[in-house]
Amino acid sequence: MTTAEILATARTLRPQEQLFLIDSLFEMLDEPDPAISAAWANEAKDRLAAYDRGEIQAAPIEELFAKMRAV
Repeated sequence: MTTAEILATARTLRPQEQLFLIDSLFEMLDEPDPAISAAWANEAKDRLAAYDRGEIQAAPIEELFAKMRAV
Protein backbone atom coordinates (compact mmCIF):
# COMPACT_ATOMS: atom_id res chain seq x y z
CA MET A 1 0.00 0.00 0.00
CA THR A 2 1.40 3.42 -0.88
CA THR A 3 1.37 6.42 1.40
CA ALA A 4 -1.26 8.05 -0.80
CA GLU A 5 -3.47 4.95 -0.50
CA ILE A 6 -3.05 4.87 3.26
CA LEU A 7 -4.02 8.55 3.49
CA ALA A 8 -7.03 8.01 1.25
CA THR A 9 -8.17 5.15 3.47
CA ALA A 10 -7.52 7.21 6.61
CA ARG A 11 -9.78 9.95 5.25
CA THR A 12 -12.67 7.48 5.19
CA LEU A 13 -12.33 6.68 8.89
CA ARG A 14 -14.53 8.15 11.58
CA PRO A 15 -12.90 10.99 13.54
CA GLN A 16 -12.35 8.74 16.57
CA GLU A 17 -10.57 6.19 14.37
CA GLN A 18 -8.45 8.93 12.79
CA LEU A 19 -7.42 10.15 16.24
CA PHE A 20 -6.52 6.60 17.24
CA LEU A 21 -4.44 6.26 14.07
CA ILE A 22 -2.66 9.55 14.69
CA ASP A 23 -1.98 8.65 18.31
CA SER A 24 -0.63 5.25 17.28
CA LEU A 25 1.69 6.80 14.69
CA PHE A 26 3.03 9.31 17.20
CA GLU A 27 3.56 6.51 19.70
CA MET A 28 5.59 4.55 17.15
CA LEU A 29 7.78 7.58 16.46
CA ASP A 30 8.27 8.27 20.15
CA GLU A 31 9.74 4.88 21.07
CA PRO A 32 12.75 5.48 23.28
CA ASP A 33 16.17 4.42 22.08
CA PRO A 34 17.66 2.29 24.88
CA ALA A 35 21.19 3.52 24.11
CA ILE A 36 20.16 7.16 24.33
CA SER A 37 18.14 6.54 27.50
CA ALA A 38 21.14 4.81 29.09
CA ALA A 39 23.45 7.67 28.08
CA TRP A 40 21.10 10.24 29.65
CA ALA A 41 20.80 8.15 32.82
CA ASN A 42 24.60 7.99 33.09
CA GLU A 43 24.85 11.74 32.48
CA ALA A 44 22.31 12.43 35.22
CA LYS A 45 24.18 10.17 37.66
CA ASP A 46 27.50 11.83 36.79
CA ARG A 47 26.03 15.31 37.28
CA LEU A 48 24.47 14.37 40.61
CA ALA A 49 27.75 12.86 41.80
CA ALA A 50 29.62 16.03 40.75
CA TYR A 51 27.05 18.12 42.63
CA ASP A 52 27.41 15.92 45.72
CA ARG A 53 31.21 16.34 45.55
CA GLY A 54 30.79 20.12 45.35
CA GLU A 55 32.24 20.31 41.83
CA ILE A 56 29.16 21.98 40.39
CA GLN A 57 26.49 24.15 41.93
CA ALA A 58 22.75 24.27 41.43
CA ALA A 59 20.95 27.46 40.49
CA PRO A 60 17.35 28.42 41.20
CA ILE A 61 14.98 27.39 38.43
CA GLU A 62 13.80 31.00 38.18
CA GLU A 63 17.28 31.97 36.93
CA LEU A 64 17.13 29.32 34.23
CA PHE A 65 13.68 30.48 33.12
CA ALA A 66 14.88 34.09 33.03
CA LYS A 67 17.84 33.09 30.82
CA MET A 68 15.53 31.12 28.52
CA ARG A 69 13.15 34.07 28.15
CA ALA A 70 16.04 36.39 27.34
CA VAL A 71 17.09 34.30 24.33
